[in-house]
Order: sequence, then C-alpha cells, then structure tokens
Amino acid sequence: MPSFENFIVGQHQEAFTSLQALLHGQSNTQFMYLWGAPGAGKTHLLLAAQSLGAHIADDVHLLDETAQIILFDTFNQIKAEGGNLIIAGRYAPNQMGLRDDLATRLAWGLVYQLQPLQDAHKVEALRAHAQARGMKLPDEVITYCLRNLRRDLATLMAVLDALDQWSLTIKKPITVPMLKQILQLELSLND
Repeated sequence: MPSFENFIVGQHQEAFTSLQALLHGQSNTQFMYLWGAPGAGKTHLLLAAQSLGAHIADDVHLLDETAQIILFDTFNQIKAEGGNLIIAGRYAPNQMGLRDDLATRLAWGLVYQLQPLQDAHKVEALRAHAQARGMKLPDEVITYCLRNLRRDLATLMAVLDALDQWSLTIKKPITVPMLKQILQLELSLND
C-alpha cells in the first residue's frame, strides 16, 4: 500500500517535504500539482496523501471536457470550504491542452516536476519492497533486473512480485536462474 513511509524520496526531498507540510496545515496553499514521466512516484504520493484525507486527481492530462469541468469545480469548492487537493499529470500545467481556467488552477498552488528514480534509489526501492513482502532478495538478482529488464519501477516491482510468488510455489530461494526461467516462461506465453 503506498504510504509516505515506503516512498523512496530520492531527489524529491523538496516536493516530499512540501507535500507533508501542506497535508498538516503548515503551508500557505491547499493545492499541489505533481508532474513528470511515468514511474516518477506521482501516483504513490497521491495515494499516500489520500490516506491522510486529501482530495486527489491523477492523470489530469487524460481528462475529457466534462472531467475538466468537474475538476475546476472541485478546485473552487476546496478553496471555499477548505481541504487539500493534490493533482498529478504527465506535463506542466500549460502544456496539456486543458481548458485555460483549469490550467490556471493547476498553477495556483505548489508545482513540482518529479523525475524517475536513479538506479541507486531503484535498488533501495526494490530492497524495501522485498523486505515488506518478507522476501530474501540477493543483490545479484537486483543487478540482473537493472541490467536486463525495463527499468521503470512498475515493471521491476511486478517482476519482484512474480519472483516471490514463484519462489513460494516451488519452495525454493530466489536466484538469477529462477528469474531467467520466469522471464522465459513469460516470453513463451506471449508468443
């Protein structure tokens, strides 16, 4: 479950600290917009914020006209009645082709661009995920994953989850040969 405790901050210390301050009423704004490439941690932070009572909106760049109007109205309602709204999208507020009034609202509060994790932080995230699942994850498996698989965190976490399930099913420890076997099975299923 995404939380602030299991978020790997990496190079996003300012955004992370600002979001926590906003959620605890220690900010001058009620709004935050997070943007960046997939796998940068935007959805993780939104879900963590939602667990503390914030209103959230994800993938704002995909909103149709009706959804944009609803989000615009939500901004106005929260501004009038209180609360917090944390929003995420792939692009900067003025680069999505959204309604002008909504793009302006997105820039009302704090705006942070998030970058995907660097490799050292991915290793930290993978180890933390494995530990949370009670997995014994050898360093050579992590190294293999980072060298040979898609490097986005969602893919890497899905591979770890599959490894964990397979390891429990066959009652053997996780190894690089096991990982290769799972990857080969996946390839054969997709052919």
